Amino acid sequence: MADENKSYGLAWFLAGLGVGALVGILYAPKSGRETREDIVQGTREGTEYLRARTRQAAEEMSAIVDKGKEQVSEYVDRSREAIDRGRTQWEEFVQRGKNLVTEQGGRVTAAVDAGRQAYQNTAGTGTPEAREY
Repeated sequence: MADENKSYGLAWFLAGLGVGALVGILYAPKSGRETREDIVQGTREGTEYLRARTRQAAEEMSAIVDKGKEQVSEYVDRSREAIDRGRTQWEEFVQRGKNLVTEQGGRVTAAVDAGRQAYQNTAGTGTPEAREY
């Protein structure tokens, strides 16, 4: 509600400013032709000023957009590099895990075979007590 009152106040101020400028022009000590030429000249200058400022603002916005694109591209490249490093590390960890499982599996197999051999040696040539098991 307060923002609406401020915008109405600003609108009335600008309207009063325009009316005051118009009254000043009408009661100016210059002739009508001179006044019209001054108005036309002021309008041309204002138009040229607005064009120049618009061009400048467009160039600034273009520079900002280009800089933003560069930063986004840099962040994307960094992210890809981080993902690639992570993927490489993950593959190394998986390979280490596979090697460890294979190695431990071989040890377990060797231990089981040694246990069977020991059992067979004990069961086949051992004492009668050992055969009961």
